[in-house]
Amino acid sequence: MKSIYCSFFGHQYEVSKNVTYHVKEYKCSHCNSQVTTSGTGDLIPLTPKYQEINSVLSRIHDKRVTRMKQKGHLELEQDLLLDFTPHFS
Repeated sequence: MKSIYCSFFGHQYEVSKNVTYHVKEYKCSHCNSQVTTSGTGDLIPLTPKYQEINSVLSRIHDKRVTRMKQKGHLELEQDLLLDFTPHFS
């Protein structure tokens, strides 16, 4: 029954894991299918290969963030993101 809902209305993905600021893993709330963000930003099925890639990527990201916080270069996690918000006077 759950897959019928997704075939009519599409998947309703929710973030299940934040790998980095831009890479996340998602899980459908109805049929439990899992996807992840690819290098181009598309959603692709979460295979064991991509689970391993995301695991390594998460470890590298966590080490980098920890190192930057220790050096005082990173006060907030958002400092790594570029801010393109328009500022009006």
